[in-house]
Amino acid sequence: MEFFQIAILILFGLAISDLIVGVSNDAVNFLNSSIGSRVAPRNVIMIIASLGMLAGVTFSSGMMEVARKGIFHPQFFTMPELMTIFLAVMLTDILLLDLYNTFGLPTSTTVSIVFELLGAAVAVSLLKLYTDGESFARVVEYINTGKALTIIFGILLSVVVAFAVGALVQFVSRIIFTFDYETRLRRYGALWGGVALSSITYFILIKGSKGASFITPEVSAFIKGNTWMILGASFFVCAIFLQILMSFTRISILKVIVLIGTFALAMAFAANDLVNFIGVPLAGLSSYQVAAATADPMNTTMEALAGKVPGNTVLLLIAGAIMVVTLWVSRKARSVTKTEIRLGRQDEGFERFESTVLSQTIVRLVSSVFDNVGKLFPAPLRGAVNRRFDRSEHRPTPDADADVPSFDLIRASVNLMVASALISLATSFKLPLSTTYVTFMVAMGTSLSDQAWGRDSAVYRVSGVLTVIGGWFFTAMMAFTVSSIFASAIFFGGAWAVGAILILAAFIIYRTHRIHRKREEIEDSAEVFNLRKIKDSVAASEATSRHAAIFLAEVAKVVDLSFNALFAEDRTQLKEAREKQRRVQRWSNIIAANIFKVFRLLQWEAVQDSRRYAHTISTLQEISESLRDIVVRAYLHVANNHSGLLDEQKHELGRVRDIVCDILDRTSRNLRTGKCPDCAEISGANRKIRLLVDEFDENQVMRIQDNASKTRLSILFYSLAWDALKIAESATHVLAVFEDSMPGSEGASRLGDPGGEPNPSTS
Repeated sequence: MEFFQIAILILFGLAISDLIVGVSNDAVNFLNSSIGSRVAPRNVIMIIASLGMLAGVTFSSGMMEVARKGIFHPQFFTMPELMTIFLAVMLTDILLLDLYNTFGLPTSTTVSIVFELLGAAVAVSLLKLYTDGESFARVVEYINTGKALTIIFGILLSVVVAFAVGALVQFVSRIIFTFDYETRLRRYGALWGGVALSSITYFILIKGSKGASFITPEVSAFIKGNTWMILGASFFVCAIFLQILMSFTRISILKVIVLIGTFALAMAFAANDLVNFIGVPLAGLSSYQVAAATADPMNTTMEALAGKVPGNTVLLLIAGAIMVVTLWVSRKARSVTKTEIRLGRQDEGFERFESTVLSQTIVRLVSSVFDNVGKLFPAPLRGAVNRRFDRSEHRPTPDADADVPSFDLIRASVNLMVASALISLATSFKLPLSTTYVTFMVAMGTSLSDQAWGRDSAVYRVSGVLTVIGGWFFTAMMAFTVSSIFASAIFFGGAWAVGAILILAAFIIYRTHRIHRKREEIEDSAEVFNLRKIKDSVAASEATSRHAAIFLAEVAKVVDLSFNALFAEDRTQLKEAREKQRRVQRWSNIIAANIFKVFRLLQWEAVQDSRRYAHTISTLQEISESLRDIVVRAYLHVANNHSGLLDEQKHELGRVRDIVCDILDRTSRNLRTGKCPDCAEISGANRKIRLLVDEFDENQVMRIQDNASKTRLSILFYSLAWDALKIAESATHVLAVFEDSMPGSEGASRLGDPGGEPNPSTS
């Protein structure tokens, strides 16, 4: 029994870890609408969400039965066998959720716990039957197949229903209010808000009456028996309250709805998902207490767990406190939140996910269906609908930090209202549905209906959604497989197996922590390119000049690293160069997207400013493409184990590299300071590299004729030399674009014509 006492301690230690990784993943469920719409300062949003979580944990005791008897029949297992299942489940859950958090992908803690319980229970059942010499066909007696299938079906159905309902409600809401909703909100916003708040109120009461550890059966029965009266009363009270608020104050009723909805959804998360984190350890504690009270604790079956066990409010509040602390300090929670907000944002910009053949096919198919279905409706009706969705004249208002919301308060309130209603409906039937699936699919449905997925972004957004959904199936598969493997190992290895798995888990979590930190560094490095608090074209010009300077300095580092690694035939350094090159590519895209965003927001009329920015974008893209060609060619040459460069080729390319890096460094320094004291030297270096490349071309022709340089080496040499030359000329052109605005400029660029190609005299 001593080992099982230690096992209880391990389970509760794992529960704390599971709370941390679980909250990091599920925070997106209730934060995405409020943070995406920037309804209030982040600290205010976090306080409201924290209060909702603390309220929700006291509502979750009814859901705790899922861990004890929802997936398997406890009367067929002894305490040691249940401990094996519970240890395997908790170890698997921590590893799986931490993996998803690392890559910023929202997954379902409900799906993970259900399939982990299922996988571990099936594994232990089969091993138990094998050791007892019984038929494997009896495994269906050990597993609560009916309940498990109901849970799985409910979760899958919620994905389709959430997306469809979210899209429909958002479509109707946008038809009513349009994007310029302030005027219409004054007319009938109180009625619409009454519907939203009454659905959220009903949702809160349903959650409380079904799972709260302090609500009496009489109160619960009253709520259940007077549902429509409660809904009607809350509608009228909320509508009157919101109308008074609009009439006598300047408070936005949409902000009230979103903040109350954030509280409600945070409460739903805690009530619905707390079982996923501490339900298993509590079930383990119950099984140990039951076994310890018997004469034969190692062989007594656990029929007692099939009964109803009241929740411990103190333990629930402790778990809630841990969740709140995690919500405030977890950086991985922010990574997961960013993913969903970016997939649903109204404006275009840098897209995290690349397009795939499947996403391209889906977009073409859906576009074709919508075009054909649209033709069935009269042209005046189509025109009227299009006008309701026209946002060409609408400009979102930046918040205090000059950040533009990812979507407006209408969509945020719909997200919360629909998700709350669907979750409360499922909870009323005691189904532990995935709050992640519901909130994510509602958000994606409202995004689609709001035409956030335009032709320029649809394939990337669909690719992202498919990645997340594919990750959900991966969650189920990995949860079942890994937990069954862990359960089998613990079944045979006992304490030694538990110790080995704990060491393995610690190592994997350490590795994923390093991976996440590296991903954060990449994300943070791109934050410098945000064009915040830009009020005029002068400030935007200065910011873009600084961004170009940072970009060119990094290009110089990658060029130097790539050439050196190629000369040394070091594949490891070339892999590093490829990673840095991809980061540079993202930077160029971010700079371009931000510049276009500033154009739209400020509506500049200065033609010269427009030309400057247009040429900056095209030139930085040219540099990025040339850098990619250098890195990829160098990497593939070494990776394919081709012959190394000749000594004279290394010498010549080394000279080219030195000049290019010098030009990039000088240009970066001048752009950063806003002065160009060495423009003449840069122009001279540009002419020098052109002459050198011409000279080295002739040398290479001689090597080809002498058969000293084979075909692959010749192709590589020419490509690197000319790509390096293009980078040098483009960098000089970037400086020429901004030179007119630098102090001491005489109006005409000394480096080239900003309105065209680089000046031939500088080449």
